[in-house]
Amino acid sequence: QVQLVESGGGLVQAGGSLRLSCAASGRTFSTHSLGWFRQAPGKEREFVSGISWGGARTSYADSVKGRFTISRDNAKNTVYLQMNSLKPEDTAVYYCAAGRYGRSVGDYDYWGQGTQVTVSS
Repeated sequence: QVQLVESGGGLVQAGGSLRLSCAASGRTFSTHSLGWFRQAPGKEREFVSGISWGGARTSYADSVKGRFTISRDNAKNTVYLQMNSLKPEDTAVYYCAAGRYGRSVGDYDYWGQGTQVTVSS
């Protein structure tokens, strides 16, 4: 069992940066791959980025590649999403998830409550 709590969301101007954090509890954290998803109003939840359990593999949606960086610190049971050069279309609720390495919602078994990111133009 893994519990996830996101933080770091907020309001930022276009071109700015934010770093999201996701703190996990549960002894199996280090054995799970982790992902970040986002959901804008009226849209489906979409994959943003994922990282394997050891951190050796990462993947990104094309829309964020080159701007966002995912990382994890297993000693702190925390995964991060550094978001640079933010655009208004990045506005969404961002969710942290734990499960197996993949790009689909169904690949993940545990979800956080989400944190709002709003990018103003």
